[in-house]
Amino acid sequence: MSVHEVHAAALIKRVSEELKKLKELTPPKWSHFVKTGAHKERPPERPDWWYMRAASLLRRIYINGPVGISRLRTHYGGRQRRGQAPDHFRKAGGKIIRTILQQLEQAGLVKKVERGGRKLTPKSASMLENLAKQIKAEQRGA
Repeated sequence: MSVHEVHAAALIKRVSEELKKLKELTPPKWSHFVKTGAHKERPPERPDWWYMRAASLLRRIYINGPVGISRLRTHYGGRQRRGQAPDHFRKAGGKIIRTILQQLEQAGLVKKVERGGRKLTPKSASMLENLAKQIKAEQRGA
């Protein structure tokens, strides 16, 4: 069973619930006030957005890994509205992505690769595949 075969939103929601159980992955105090990038006008409104972003990062590394922070910033970026002037693309902030990846490294879910960024450990890859298998079985049963 592959992560590609289930809806991304369902998988990210299930993975975020698993990540909330880890003591290594905790949102810093500043995470409640910070925007996720220059293209955003306000900080995230969801109280559990830190875990959702961590789950999304795990899925993204599973699909594209090994991947570095710069490519992840580009993926999570968006268009910055500039009033009358045309919109421009802006990358997402790197501090959030970097901090989450460091926490995932401490939890043993991600590891650094020389000249390539970060990739998943076998533990996290099997976790994602098992959760994808559960979601697929629930969809078949429903």
